[in-house]
Amino acid sequence: MLWSASKAYEEEPFETESELEAAINEVAHAMFGSSRIYLDVKKKIGAKGKTQNIPDGYLIDLASTKDPRLFVVEVELAKHDPLKHIAVQILEFSLSFETSPQVVKNAVKGALLTNPTATTQCQNYATSYGFDNLDYLLEKMIYGTDRFNALVIIDELPDELETVLISRFKFPVEILTLQRYASNAREILYKFDPFLEDVGGELRVAVETGTRGDIDISDIDTIVVPAREEGFKETFLGQNCWYAIRIHATMLSRIRYIAAYRVAPESAITHIAAVESIKQWKDTNKYILNFAAPAEPIGPIPLLPKAKVKAPQAPRYTTRSRLVQAKTLDEAF
Repeated sequence: MLWSASKAYEEEPFETESELEAAINEVAHAMFGSSRIYLDVKKKIGAKGKTQNIPDGYLIDLASTKDPRLFVVEVELAKHDPLKHIAVQILEFSLSFETSPQVVKNAVKGALLTNPTATTQCQNYATSYGFDNLDYLLEKMIYGTDRFNALVIIDELPDELETVLISRFKFPVEILTLQRYASNAREILYKFDPFLEDVGGELRVAVETGTRGDIDISDIDTIVVPAREEGFKETFLGQNCWYAIRIHATMLSRIRYIAAYRVAPESAITHIAAVESIKQWKDTNKYILNFAAPAEPIGPIPLLPKAKVKAPQAPRYTTRSRLVQAKTLDEAF
């Protein structure tokens, strides 16, 4: 239940996937931000005579000025036993993406051309950031190795689903949940976490406002983790690793360093280490980062009272070069 002094909202589960898809379209701007375009288009992809399937949509991600990305979207209800279904669908999407990139491009371009605003946004992006034209921009996102990205949007996320997606696929699979609540007067509220909202403060502002921060997503190479003193000494310094970390799938290939934010009373980033490997942590939906060498002191980079950036409660993303120059936590993200 969501409750206030004037109203109460009870959860109202989606009965059909079409209801969930309609809700996604309704909240798309808030869920994805101004720098991303959600295309609700269903076109068959895949080479003739080979694996063919129909994605539920596409997400064009223009949040980075250097590395635009395309996500193939799968929409699913948890009550439909999504574990096997989603895994199979995503695998088939990846095969179709690799074997018929021109078919994917045609489907995405066709959907864009029915939306003049989205087409103009892509064309302006292409012109501004050196991608020449719309066709070249789409080819940059679709053709070549390691270009496939998947996005699953589901009403409820079983832990085992996220674990399977982490352990079975080498390509990025992001997951969003969307839930619906209704009042007695049939006023509707939606609950969701915006796409990549915790990548970083500067980047989140950039996505929400359509402006560009001074960190480009493609430049991110460092994850900052909050650490209590005992765990910091025993694990970060003593074992040269840090484990049970939740990390965005699209960030995994970018991380080269890990920094520790030591919670109160230290309240500062004090150490950084180069990352040698990132592995799934046991049979979970989290990861362990093994260091290439013992962590080295940095800063310290303190949290200031009444600062814009609050004490990290979960992993945050930034760049090593930014940390080296930062004098406060506000300058670190």
